[in-house]
Amino acid sequence: MNGVSPARRRAVIDALRRGAVPSAGLDLLAVGLHRFDTAVSEDLDAVAAGGAVFKAVRGEYGSGKTFFTRWIAERAKRANFATAEVQISENETPLHKLETVYRRLTERLTTAAFPPSALRPVVDGWFYALEEDVLAAGEVAPDDVAALDRAVGVLLDQRLATVNRSAPAFAAALRGYRRASLAGDHATADGVLAWLGGQPHVAASARRVAGVRGDLDHFAALSFLQGLLVVLRDSGHPGLLLVLDEVETLQRVRSDARDKALNALRQLIDEVHSGRFPGLYLLITGTPAFFDGPQGVQRLAPLAQRLAVDFTTDARFDNPRAVQIRLTGFTIDSLVELGARVRDLYADGSAAPERVASRVDDAYLGNLARAVAGGLGGKVGVAPRLFLKKLVGDVLDRVDQFDTFDPRQHYAPTLTATELTDVERNASWAGDIALDLAADS
Repeated sequence: MNGVSPARRRAVIDALRRGAVPSAGLDLLAVGLHRFDTAVSEDLDAVAAGGAVFKAVRGEYGSGKTFFTRWIAERAKRANFATAEVQISENETPLHKLETVYRRLTERLTTAAFPPSALRPVVDGWFYALEEDVLAAGEVAPDDVAALDRAVGVLLDQRLATVNRSAPAFAAALRGYRRASLAGDHATADGVLAWLGGQPHVAASARRVAGVRGDLDHFAALSFLQGLLVVLRDSGHPGLLLVLDEVETLQRVRSDARDKALNALRQLIDEVHSGRFPGLYLLITGTPAFFDGPQGVQRLAPLAQRLAVDFTTDARFDNPRAVQIRLTGFTIDSLVELGARVRDLYADGSAAPERVASRVDDAYLGNLARAVAGGLGGKVGVAPRLFLKKLVGDVLDRVDQFDTFDPRQHYAPTLTATELTDVERNASWAGDIALDLAADS
């Protein structure tokens, strides 16, 4: 994998060593995702052109849903999109409370240039763009600060005219933030920006400066999202990829909260398709049980109708343009292909690349993949995280550092209960497991 920078390579390898999904460089590990390339590119192009897209991703635990959404996020960032990944949970981020979802969105907002939270640089960039547009019109002298400020305020109202009809507080908060920033009142500016991002319990003094009251509520959250999309677009970001991950957790909440959450999801989908959110790419993930089971989507008939896709055909012929797409998970062969990519990436940064390539060949990768999957009850789809963790931390690191280390002779892999996630633990047999690395086939 020549051409990969040492920093990028290290970030990917370090994440795999920890058993985590890398935050970047996922294109280096994308196995079996080529069938989605065209559809994802079409979706991103449509959003960048002012459209909106909704997509549901289904897959069992371990099928790579998080990897898939972050792979799309990387592609979105390359197109200068902003992105945000929000984990839906009963206590932290309940889906039926859209004000909380919006708050998490702003907390996790990121761009190619800025890590979370990128809300402040996005807003600052927007005001800079407004000033540039005013000056480009030639009607205000650059040194006339008062006239420039008035003209920016007029342009602000024009750009947010649609949002103002349903949530005038969004524009009011932006004006308050600008006033406080220009006055050098950073504490007030911080407070107003926090309120704009949906944070509760903002100081009353900051809210008074902006002329807003109370906290953001469920009904205003969608209008604030609408306003955020305008700010993103005018500050140079053609769209926002918003991922709502692990939506299947709705199945475990109280029935009244579940029904509210399902209806909120239905409302979000309808709003996306109605054209209310130009520049939004909304992506949700869930298990097949959530989409097909009685405690999930099927509980709300209008939502089930909107997400209905026929998955009775061979997965090879799934339509990647459909509103719902499925990830079929890994096989031993695709796990070996993934392992080979990681090995080659590792070897490029190794002091002994030939030793790495020869001692961790494809035959050994196959043995390790089968051993890890076997320790997880034969469930290959649950195996990728542990397979890569052991490949990097237990095998490649040792081959790289010790010239006499041969994984076939000196390494007996095991799975211990403490290193397993709940899903992996349920798939495995009880207790610590010694894995059988069979002879090369």
